[in-house]
Amino acid sequence: MIINLSREHSLVSNWMAELRDVQVQTDRMRFRRNLERIGEVAAFEISKRLAYEEREVQTPMGTALCHTLSEQPVLATVLRAGMPLHQGLLNYFDKADNAFISAYRKHNADGDFEIAIEYLSSPEIENRILIVSDPMLATGASLAKAVQYLQEEGDPKSIHIVCAIACSVGIEYVRRQVPLATIWCGAIDDELTAKGYIVPGLGDAGDLAFGAKIQA
Repeated sequence: MIINLSREHSLVSNWMAELRDVQVQTDRMRFRRNLERIGEVAAFEISKRLAYEEREVQTPMGTALCHTLSEQPVLATVLRAGMPLHQGLLNYFDKADNAFISAYRKHNADGDFEIAIEYLSSPEIENRILIVSDPMLATGASLAKAVQYLQEEGDPKSIHIVCAIACSVGIEYVRRQVPLATIWCGAIDDELTAKGYIVPGLGDAGDLAFGAKIQA
């Protein structure tokens, strides 16, 4: 299932415009905060699909019957670009366990690339709700490999993928590789360059959030 959070007009559309705008992008703090906001909205929308249980809560004036989450999810993100989006999810799922994974494009001399994973820190994910965040879903290769790598640690009961911008090509690839995942995105673009960058997209989310990196 694919959920485009910009399908209906809301503040998400406003934040997406700022994320894309080359003038606003120069403000790194605002760029990170807009990614965080999208993560918060995604967390709220995902929370509507989770299981709840009744619980009696003692107030100063009596007892209230409340509904609380039956279980906490595991929030996973792809370093480093995913950190602001992850923080937005964590702001709402503030009792969640967290996983971190490094997945990046390792470019070859011929211009092609492969996905390299060098680090994983994860809690138990067997039979749990897994929410994976990465701001850009371009070819889908790194995100699919990250999810599959996490699945080697355990079989989650459900998988949600959260991104700011997804390319339709990448969505189809992830759907083939992780067929049970629900994909939540702030916007969907249809064009992908030969080097695997989304058009119009927004550029390199990691660099815009944290500064340019040395290209090894």
